[in-house]
Amino acid sequence: MQKNYDHTIYEDKLYKIWDKSGVFTPPTGEELKKSGKKPFTIIMPPANANDPLHVGHALFVTIEDIFIRYHRLKGEAALWLPGLDHAGIETQFVFEKKLAKEGKSRFDFDRETLYKMIWDYVQENTVVALNQLKKMGASADWSRYKFTLDPDIVKDVINTFKKLHDDGLIYRAEKLVNYCTKCGTAYSELEVEHEDREDNLYTIDYGLLKVATTRPETMLGDSAVAVNPNDKRYKNLIGKKVILPLINKEIPIVGDEMVDMEFGTGAVKITPAHDPNDWEVGVKNSLEVITVIGTNGKMTENAGPYAGLSVALCREKILEDLGDRLIEVKPYSHSVGVCYRCHRAIEPLPIKQFFIKIKPLADKALEALDKRNTKIFGAGRDKILRHWLENLRDWNISRQIVWGIRIPVWYSNESKTDFVVSEECPGDGYIQETDTFDTWFSSGQWPVVTLKNNKPGDFEAYYPTDLMETGYDILPFWVMRMMLLSIYLTGETPFKYVYLHGLVRDEQGRKMSKSMGNAINPLELCAKYGTDSLRMALVMSTTAGQDSNMGENKVKGMRNFANKIWNAGRYVVEKAPEDVVINGAKDEEFFQRLSAVVKEVTKLLDQMKVGLASETVYNEFWHWFCDEGIEQNKEKQVSDEVLRMGYKTMLVLLHPFVPFVTEAIWQEIFAKEGLLISYPWPK
Repeated sequence: MQKNYDHTIYEDKLYKIWDKSGVFTPPTGEELKKSGKKPFTIIMPPANANDPLHVGHALFVTIEDIFIRYHRLKGEAALWLPGLDHAGIETQFVFEKKLAKEGKSRFDFDRETLYKMIWDYVQENTVVALNQLKKMGASADWSRYKFTLDPDIVKDVINTFKKLHDDGLIYRAEKLVNYCTKCGTAYSELEVEHEDREDNLYTIDYGLLKVATTRPETMLGDSAVAVNPNDKRYKNLIGKKVILPLINKEIPIVGDEMVDMEFGTGAVKITPAHDPNDWEVGVKNSLEVITVIGTNGKMTENAGPYAGLSVALCREKILEDLGDRLIEVKPYSHSVGVCYRCHRAIEPLPIKQFFIKIKPLADKALEALDKRNTKIFGAGRDKILRHWLENLRDWNISRQIVWGIRIPVWYSNESKTDFVVSEECPGDGYIQETDTFDTWFSSGQWPVVTLKNNKPGDFEAYYPTDLMETGYDILPFWVMRMMLLSIYLTGETPFKYVYLHGLVRDEQGRKMSKSMGNAINPLELCAKYGTDSLRMALVMSTTAGQDSNMGENKVKGMRNFANKIWNAGRYVVEKAPEDVVINGAKDEEFFQRLSAVVKEVTKLLDQMKVGLASETVYNEFWHWFCDEGIEQNKEKQVSDEVLRMGYKTMLVLLHPFVPFVTEAIWQEIFAKEGLLISYPWPK
């Protein structure tokens, strides 16, 4: 063995050996039933096909690979099914930025051309994305790889929509939705982020009442003024009318407990078309819905003389035109909904969309949690999931983008009222819906559609899956929706356990970002220090549901650990003949300690305490096996054969965490026993 471990010599070579050996590919479902092997299944969260590997990806690959390698070593049929996500608006957003650099926009192309351009772009990036996952040591079954736009996946997603429709769980309605005027699409409530912003609070004279608002430009669409019926100041005004400034139109004063008596003047304008609370008040009081802001972010013809202005310019003009009707302007801090992609303020707009009735699906998911058919690992995340399931509104699944699965709805005579759900055009005179499905609608079916559209018998043998591992930040986006749709489709929960990892922060505990200059490129660290060093640094001492800190120094330290494992191997195999120890007085004590280590690491991995398991195997190897065991061998208290057997066992225990260095050493010392990746886990 050479003096130091050089990861550049071994990593690519070993990965090719593993891949070629077929060890990544467990039996087909049909073969598994005959073999009697126990299945262990993880469906890989499908990374965005357009994304370069970031530190969050590196963490999920590491954790999932640890569990897969562990269960494979235990002799189970360990299936890690990989895939990539077309990622809807995220991919289209990135592609549009690329077009902008070329002086172009999405409006320069027809639907088919734009789709084809994005498809080609994604296909180029797919190869890169998959190679990056492999670089991290991902021992996934690439023969079962799926993409969310594979024809068989698309067919099943469409069939799910049909089934939901046939079961009365789909409806089309004009409702207030969250709309980004830059990205040009609606979002569900889950995809809206909130930012604290400094704005102004404007007090405007409406005659009988003075009204406080942060959005004077929407007053052009006011249908009423609301006060709290318990507010003694205004109780006797309910039912009377005021004259809307600038428009000179009569609108009623209504009572609603939604109004906060402490906010502003205690009287608020009601614009049902542009505020969720106002929409609810409008529905209760049968108020007119007047849309004054369009999907292009400009004022509509309903805004009269202000039509065509941007929202910002309209606000300036209205404030100017109000004159002495504008009574007061004061600074105001509040939370504003913004697009999670471009961070532009979200416009609540009334648009006809397709919705899923959520309650029947949510009740089944709650039942799975109650019966502990699905258990959540991550401090307090179970309660968060329950909260979402109990309070979720109907899910808007329509997206006004090209990149995605087109909604299989057809309208006759361009009426856009009555519709037919069909994969194919039902006949002459029909036009297809232009909206696509929300990305989460297709990826929410991922555990079902990936297994159903794979090798013979896979779904029957490997579903429900054992573990879903992902970041806690997409618990409501993805994990919840997989539970909603998978239980609906199969009657069974899609996974027995959910392991939620936290965010990876920098060494000072700050969130990593390119703008702050503290983001880590995992592939650069792999190249510099070795993949094992990065893996160990990422997972060491982490806890489900909690953020962890990581920087280059930690990775550098773990390179020392890889060298420690290597140097211990050199000691074991390169002893001089005169130093051979045949019998040691502490051999039995050594075996007892080794057995305790095996039991502890096994227990921690079975309990899914992957961070503690990595810390334990690290400490036991370094501080017990090396600092005590090797020293006792030097003192002739532990025999060479016992030390060699102990080292062999430690390599197996270490392998899930640091697969490359352990396999490299194994091939140097224990090559006659095959590959370490498929060697039996110690009892």
